[in-house]
Amino acid sequence: MATDLTLILPEVFMACFAMLGLILAVYTSKDGMASQLVWATSAVFLVMAIWIGTTGEGTNVAFDGMFVDDAFSRFCKVAILLSAAAILLMSEGYMADRGILRFEYPMLIVLAVVGMMMMVSAGDLMSLYMGLELQSLALYVVASLRRDSVKSTEAGLKYFVLGALSSGLLLYGASLVYGYSGTTLFSGIIQTAKSGDMSLGLLFGLVFLAAGFAFKVSAVPFHMWTPDVYEGSPTPITAFFATAPKLAAMALFARVMHDAFGSAVRDWQQIIAFLSVLSMFLGAVAAIGQTNIKRLMAFSSIAHMGYALMGLAAGTVLGVQAMLVYMAIYVTMNVGTFAFILMMQRDGQPVTDIASLNLYARREPGRALAMLVLLFSLAGVPPMLGFFGKLYVLRAAYDAGLIWLAVAGVIASVIGAFYYLRIVFFMYFGDETDEVMTGSKSPILSGFLMASATIMVVGIVNMFGIEGAAAFAATALVN
Repeated sequence: MATDLTLILPEVFMACFAMLGLILAVYTSKDGMASQLVWATSAVFLVMAIWIGTTGEGTNVAFDGMFVDDAFSRFCKVAILLSAAAILLMSEGYMADRGILRFEYPMLIVLAVVGMMMMVSAGDLMSLYMGLELQSLALYVVASLRRDSVKSTEAGLKYFVLGALSSGLLLYGASLVYGYSGTTLFSGIIQTAKSGDMSLGLLFGLVFLAAGFAFKVSAVPFHMWTPDVYEGSPTPITAFFATAPKLAAMALFARVMHDAFGSAVRDWQQIIAFLSVLSMFLGAVAAIGQTNIKRLMAFSSIAHMGYALMGLAAGTVLGVQAMLVYMAIYVTMNVGTFAFILMMQRDGQPVTDIASLNLYARREPGRALAMLVLLFSLAGVPPMLGFFGKLYVLRAAYDAGLIWLAVAGVIASVIGAFYYLRIVFFMYFGDETDEVMTGSKSPILSGFLMASATIMVVGIVNMFGIEGAAAFAATALVN
């Protein structure tokens, strides 16, 4: 038991921190403590990321296999913690200025992150569901944090109702898998799930599980909640939705497919390839007509999850490595992009209309250049880092014999480049307007924007070691 508790110490520490934060806020000035709690929470995330990234080694299991601590989970946890810390720091000033920075906000983010960490370390269907629901319930609440906004309330309610539906699908799939395999442990399920020899009931269970995970990663056709929730939620919450939860859900998807159904790759490869193609094309085409930049980023997210799923569909070590590299680059790009969106203001009020960026480069040439780099990277234009992320997943699909999927990815990428380049056109060659967007002067937001853009350019040298770490993590998962 002592060893078990040692392995889950980071999760226990963060859960205790969240509870202590709630108690402290209740017995003090409540929302007056919110800013301090945001900074303290960000510091805790950074400390936890360093702890997990430097102390863990090998593959260890706790609680009879329900919790797995390996290189794959550690890689994902570090990325989740760093992205969550970045979003919290970016959001503090924005939310304080608009009177929506409440003490519950950082504590709910902590609980969501604990759920994500549980998700990527799940070795059992029950621990999987526990982590997934802890994350989801916290996200439902933060989506509707702006209580006086109809759109924010609608976003939270829509996310909750559709999230409950996806949880029902996932639970039904889990019950079928348990019924036909006789166990909830991934290590036991993999013995029953043999490629080409799976029972029909187990195959149906796999399909329902995949549907539940597809909802969490916003994959088509389970994407319907994404544009409305992205648009209605406060912008910092949207930024959070687009980063850490996506990475955690994709990691969970990979964990279940390889740890529980790794001996039946041919059975689930077709499902994930199908989700990948639909997501890439719908995300690319639907974003073209968007005028709200948050809705555009929602469809962009759907398309990017399609590319990440392409790596997972390969069903190989290279495929998982490509997926991890892609997700790490995607999260970094989104942190910078949303830092820019948070700075889009006119007379102190947030602006989300893309047309408001007309000739923005004349007023803020440095920020416009940084955003151009990020948009080129999101579009996959060489030599930006985003291009190499796409190259990784395309190569993984090609090496796995999914040449048609790789070709579809290239075509979707060309289509998707249009709406990114349209924003660049507005910033540099748009029409002169009377309404000038002043923009926020926050040094924190500017710092994250510039840092993210710099990484997209400088990272092409050696990817800051992400490539090797992802390879090590992928090898730990696919064995």
